[in-house]
Amino acid sequence: MVMKHYPLEFRAEAVALYRCRPGATIKSVAQDLGVNHQTLRNWIRLDDAQRAGAPAATAASASVPVSPEDENAVLRRRVRELEEERDILRKAARYFGGRDALANRFQFVDDHRRHHGVERLCQVIGLARSSYYHWKATASDRAVRAADDANLAARIRTIHLESAGTYGVPRITAELHDTGQVVNHKRVARVMREVGLAGLRLRRRHRTTTADPTTVKAADLLGRDFTAQVPNTRYVGDITYLPIADGTFLYLATVMGLCSRRLVGWAVADHMRTDLVLDALHAAERTRGSLAGAIFHSDHGAQYGAWAFADACRAAGVTRSMGAVGSSADNAAAESLNASFKRKTLQAALSCGSARGARLAVFGWAHRYNTRRRHSHLGHMSPIDYENSLLPTPATLTHAA
Repeated sequence: MVMKHYPLEFRAEAVALYRCRPGATIKSVAQDLGVNHQTLRNWIRLDDAQRAGAPAATAASASVPVSPEDENAVLRRRVRELEEERDILRKAARYFGGRDALANRFQFVDDHRRHHGVERLCQVIGLARSSYYHWKATASDRAVRAADDANLAARIRTIHLESAGTYGVPRITAELHDTGQVVNHKRVARVMREVGLAGLRLRRRHRTTTADPTTVKAADLLGRDFTAQVPNTRYVGDITYLPIADGTFLYLATVMGLCSRRLVGWAVADHMRTDLVLDALHAAERTRGSLAGAIFHSDHGAQYGAWAFADACRAAGVTRSMGAVGSSADNAAAESLNASFKRKTLQAALSCGSARGARLAVFGWAHRYNTRRRHSHLGHMSPIDYENSLLPTPATLTHAA
């Protein structure tokens, strides 16, 4: 094994460094200096023996005498180093409160390198000099990326605003792709986090379904299969509530096609009587022209089990279907439609407005849902666009009435 030979001056300064650190251990000082801790321990013992006047074990291993003046000079130099280190850390504290702590450290070194030097700054705050120089060399690339992110953030804000604050990462990514801007969804998520944007979450659902044992029951013809290959063959419906500022409620009944998730009919009223769901069904008939041969699926609400509704379905050529009592999963598609409507922003707008404002909000939302809102089930296409894509020749479908 090759033995390291340390200069006598290095040994003396190593011992002085250990002595000027009252709380330090021999092992920690040895690690800082890059020497074996047992070697440093031997140097300290030899120095202790010399100070006490004891004879050294061997002449070869005896410590070189250190005068008080030299020892004081070493201590003064170490005090200056500690004072400089304290000054550096005080200046650096302002830089470490941001989100990107590493980039802030690089910036701190760059701002103070003329006064303290890169090597000293990196040593004090625990940075590799090579990392700093790499950061410095790639500054122009980062500036370009930052400008690109700023442009992307502006586009995302516009899309988010146009969606009434409801779009999250998937739909915004799809919107960007449709406008020719190819961007990864992870980047969209990162930029949205940085600018404080997010899709809206759901609120607790208000109970609108009340089963009536005397109503006309129907078998479950869907079995939780909420798909359809052709428009105007399968529909689902449900009722949800609209809070008004004065503490009252309006109620919304919907009819949605399972092929395109298109809202083909809806009705708003200040009650939940059977007339509400009848009006929604008639609106769907006007939109499609005819519902003959279609299946209409709902929960076991009293309105959907009423004789009047059963007769209306029979007259329209519609076959009724119902899920199990108390199972929201058996009407999940309709529940999802209501959930997309009951977002925090729209909820707040309704609760602050009037009954007329709520009706207008439903009108605007329904048409936007059909013509603009991207649906994940449709490959992030709107319901109208999806139905148009199924036609053999280009055509424009009539919007939901």
